[in-house]
Amino acid sequence: MRIIAGKYRGRTLAEFRGNDIRPTSDRVKESLFQILSARLTGARVLDLFAGSGALGIEALSRGAAEAVFNDFSRESLAVLKKNLAAVREDAKVYALDFRACLKTVTGKFGLIFADPPYRECFTEEILELIAVRGLLEEGGLVILESEREECIPAGWAISDKRNYGRTKIYMIGRSAS
Repeated sequence: MRIIAGKYRGRTLAEFRGNDIRPTSDRVKESLFQILSARLTGARVLDLFAGSGALGIEALSRGAAEAVFNDFSRESLAVLKKNLAAVREDAKVYALDFRACLKTVTGKFGLIFADPPYRECFTEEILELIAVRGLLEEGGLVILESEREECIPAGWAISDKRNYGRTKIYMIGRSAS
């Protein structure tokens, strides 16, 4: 796993051991960040299920002004902190369940990355908490990674959807209605 572009381009990130972890592949990450490139400069980003921090660190590498990271797993947090230290980023890191994180973070985000464990179905709950707390800035996107077809609740709209094998990337914004 590596940083694909930007100021940290080519840096290798620490990875997890075992089969329970499913990091976003370089191919998916490269495609996603090409799509998001115009939104990254100066953006405030939340990496909600951060894992190794690869998505948030890639965003910082490509010009995001700030990235806030969250993960509940001790192993993930250790790898995340190691990766932040390797690129010398002093980012805010929460060690909370995603619900507690969304109830705790303050301010608005231009991009919120939500890559929950594939076996879980948290989409509706994640979007509801983001809406209730007003965490997404106007025109901002929630980037959801899943392996299933997702039903998006009222008040939200899929602006783009991409399939990469079994991985599906949804770009979700607030609907105008």
